[in-house]
Amino acid sequence: MQSLYSLSDNQFMTLAIRQAKSAIYTTRPNPNVGCVIVKNDQVLAVGYHRRAGDSHAEVNALATLNLSQTQGATAYVTLEPCSHTGRTGACALALIEAKIGRVVCAMQDPNPLVSGKGVRLLEEAGIEVSVGLMQAQAEQINLGFIKRMSEQLPRVTVKLAMSLDGRTAMQSGESQWITGSAARADVQRLRASSCAIITGIGSIEQDDSSLTVRPAELDVTLSEEDLALIGQMQPLRVVLDSNNRLSKNAKILQQPGRTLRVVSGPITEGDIDVISLPGVDSRIDLTALLEYLAREENCNNVLVEAGATLAGSFIDRQLFDQLIVYMAPTILGASARPLLAIDKDKMQQQQRLKLVDHTVIGDDIRLTYESASTISATADK
Repeated sequence: MQSLYSLSDNQFMTLAIRQAKSAIYTTRPNPNVGCVIVKNDQVLAVGYHRRAGDSHAEVNALATLNLSQTQGATAYVTLEPCSHTGRTGACALALIEAKIGRVVCAMQDPNPLVSGKGVRLLEEAGIEVSVGLMQAQAEQINLGFIKRMSEQLPRVTVKLAMSLDGRTAMQSGESQWITGSAARADVQRLRASSCAIITGIGSIEQDDSSLTVRPAELDVTLSEEDLALIGQMQPLRVVLDSNNRLSKNAKILQQPGRTLRVVSGPITEGDIDVISLPGVDSRIDLTALLEYLAREENCNNVLVEAGATLAGSFIDRQLFDQLIVYMAPTILGASARPLLAIDKDKMQQQQRLKLVDHTVIGDDIRLTYESASTISATADK
């Protein structure tokens, strides 16, 4: 394996990673992958994987080139080329057929069933292969996919909005709107990059939310075709409804895409998109829910948009990887509802988080934290 890379290697892999980011809203449940074909230090073609079932990044990059161009060229790929044939052909074979001379991968495929096989196939064909260039940057755009492959769990982001005094709604439940339009557009981007959105029945009854992605509100530069695709690829909406209270007239059930109801009791025969996951005291087992979403729904990234009780359960039980809080320049008062419903009465019970980003979004501030378990897992790498 090659251990040293040139400045141009880094530049071309940076371009490949930029390509991979082009489809962060449309590739699920597949990973985001970019590819750059280079010969004599000249970029010949670029490509990325746009949607599950469509051609992969390597194939898209090679599609515009002929054999005289690709022979002896270098392919920079953000993820190990696949070695198996699914809905699309094996990318490793496509690179071999194109007589590529060298392949530089940012990272191996985290799927234990295929990891290393693509590299081995390329090497057996006489192609020089190196792995690890800008691996950390490549991992950042596929954190959810990596976690699902390695832990059989989705990456969980809990999203909350609060006032300066840590309140989320008035005592009556009135909450629209604490944050401004720029923060709400940012939430749309969070939704669009998520495979599922989890909420509780209390939030639905209070707000009658739709929990949809509205492409017109994304505030991103995308083609009309991609915006339409994002609108079609609505995240799975998951409503935790222990006692089966969700009204058939709820707005969330009238939207495009699927809504999955999770109850703790028996399921009526003929019910569609309903599962039963009983836990302690008729409360839904959140770990079992996350395992189900990874195993049965192929969810890489899950967004929790819920009230203080359910969001608090995810935080208190360390069932989250990232906490995003939008803090608005407003004060709601002591009688308003708290950010999280977590009972703690001693300082030794406190949960310390790591602030990893703080960004001004319009008039609001977006604070991004990682959980202690996420920090530990990162440090162990």
